[in-house]
Amino acid sequence: MTAFASDRLASSARPNPDRPIAVWLLVCAAMVLAMAVIGAITRLTESGLSMVEWKPLIGILPPLSEAEWNRVFDLYKQTPEFRIYNSHMDLAGFQSIFWWEWFHRLWGQLIGFVFLIPFLRFWMQGRISAELWPKLMGLFLLGGLQGGIGWFMVKSGLVDAPNVSHYRLALHLGTAILIYALLLRTALGLLDPLPLAGWRPEAAGLRRLTGWALGLVAVTIVWGAFVAGSDAGLAYNTFPLMAGHWIPPEVNTLTPWWLNPFENTAAIQLIHRTLAILTGVLVLVLSARVLNARLPGRAGRAALASAVMILLQIALGIVTLLTVVWLPVAAAHQAGAILVVSMLVWLQFELRPVRGE
Repeated sequence: MTAFASDRLASSARPNPDRPIAVWLLVCAAMVLAMAVIGAITRLTESGLSMVEWKPLIGILPPLSEAEWNRVFDLYKQTPEFRIYNSHMDLAGFQSIFWWEWFHRLWGQLIGFVFLIPFLRFWMQGRISAELWPKLMGLFLLGGLQGGIGWFMVKSGLVDAPNVSHYRLALHLGTAILIYALLLRTALGLLDPLPLAGWRPEAAGLRRLTGWALGLVAVTIVWGAFVAGSDAGLAYNTFPLMAGHWIPPEVNTLTPWWLNPFENTAAIQLIHRTLAILTGVLVLVLSARVLNARLPGRAGRAALASAVMILLQIALGIVTLLTVVWLPVAAAHQAGAILVVSMLVWLQFELRPVRGE
């Protein structure tokens, strides 16, 4: 038996003092995943611009009187969205969109409390190691920054245009997924600190390929946010062709030409479709290579889960198009993107190197 295997067995036989911290971080990650779904529903119900004030902590309570409801409704009446799209809306209609945005913000603040209170408790108990401390502080600061990014996004729809900037939407979603991935990776490291597959020589190449897959998933998610923020998902609701074309003629109508990938709805949707297919192929190739390597531990299971999830995510994307962005499917598609990230983060974790490698 190798020294590494002996260390592995000895480690697994001892109680893990970091398990409560790992469980706490996984709870936070699950809440961030739920937050992303709530955010998707808020956007899909066109509720995101209903709250025009940003009052962290003190704004946690909704309007509790008719006078307060009328006050916040009057603020909404001054927005471009109300003037251009919703001038017919009465107070009851406003309340129906207000609640999703309020719940979205409330959930974000709850995540902050669920992170901060146990963090302080573990710190006072001396259970946070010197290695873990900067990671947790970084996550806390990143969470605070995410709240500011959310308001930065909302403000873009309160000035001239009746929609939020799809660039800011992509930044907001991307930061949320980054926080989620870091929470998950940190928790996994606490639950299972010693790698099983990482000592195998083929693990290094597979680990690099997993990194490329994660990078391509990230780019695909960014263009997915562009699709959502620009309503490009409503432009071509057929598959695999786009209004009878593999490449619709409208993809190159903006001047200068380089604006098309970022602001032309036809080009944005085409790029997202193309990236999704390329990502799917790469993840399937990666999964096949990992399974073929017959690595010890859970790397094979993580690879299989990645393959299943990427196929499901592509199917959800197609159904989202064909149903003209039906809310339940579209929200599931956003959740699916995060679950794809989850499976690849898990796979990369299983392939991590032995320390000193």
